[in-house]
Amino acid sequence: MTAFSTAHTALTTLASEGGEHTDTHSSISPFMTGGAALVILFLLLWITTRFNRDR
Repeated sequence: MTAFSTAHTALTTLASEGGEHTDTHSSISPFMTGGAALVILFLLLWITTRFNRDR
């Protein structure tokens, strides 16, 4: 039982210290990344529907 409590304590400490460091780049916009992913997915959907016209 002490291994579980030790692991829990270690993970809790690690999680509480992890909030101070952010790993994001200032030039990457989440809206541009999401918009580009959406456009790519729509393009793949369009290509898929062109190949499956008979269904």
